[in-house]
Amino acid sequence: MSANNNKEELDKGAASNKPKESSSTTTTDAASKQQQPPSPPSPPSSQPKQVPAKSSTTSAASTAVATTAAAKPSAAASTAKTQPEPPPFEKGLVEQIKKEFGDLVKVVFIKPIRIKIQVQPEDIVGVANFLRDSIGFDHAESVAGTDYPKDNQIEVIYHLGSYSRQELAAHILWLSTRTNRDDARLPTLINVYKSVEYHERECYEMLGVYFEGHPRNERFLLPEDWADIPPLRKEFRIKGR
Repeated sequence: MSANNNKEELDKGAASNKPKESSSTTTTDAASKQQQPPSPPSPPSSQPKQVPAKSSTTSAASTAVATTAAAKPSAAASTAKTQPEPPPFEKGLVEQIKKEFGDLVKVVFIKPIRIKIQVQPEDIVGVANFLRDSIGFDHAESVAGTDYPKDNQIEVIYHLGSYSRQELAAHILWLSTRTNRDDARLPTLINVYKSVEYHERECYEMLGVYFEGHPRNERFLLPEDWADIPPLRKEFRIKGR
């Protein structure tokens, strides 16, 4: 029993003589942290922020786009000014008409198988006779009218064709003239082209153009008791709408 007791006392003494490293180290670290003053905040940097430079490639691309955009209007303008050359056959027909009447005839356009000329009301009968007898436009296919309130005018167009000349079979010549819409009067072409009888009557009824020399300036489409303005005038409005 005494031997065992002596052994236990020796073990306890050895254990008590070992250094307590962990506890002493922790205590020392905590004490050192409390004694050290907090470090002051670092002052803001005085150097300006550097902005990355734009890529030279992007700048060059923007310049190229701006140059292209600026060049487009001029290219479009030059294209618009360039008019196609009139077809030789149609141009030859117009030259014959201009040779006969000069500045009395205004050429509106010359296109393949389509020509439009404009004359004053007092010249339309003479020009129509020449077109029939010398050029070969021997009949009127239709007559149309258009109201132009801003110009205070009404335009009447005779669409002329040919049965007698094979080379004119597909061609239409527009013979047009204008009259004052406040006193819309035009010479009739019924003595040149018999086929205009009902076409001119329709223009009289729908637009109010009186054709001087026409035997029947009277209504045939509208009701007999029609009391309103001609229905193809721009100011006409359907009642209730």
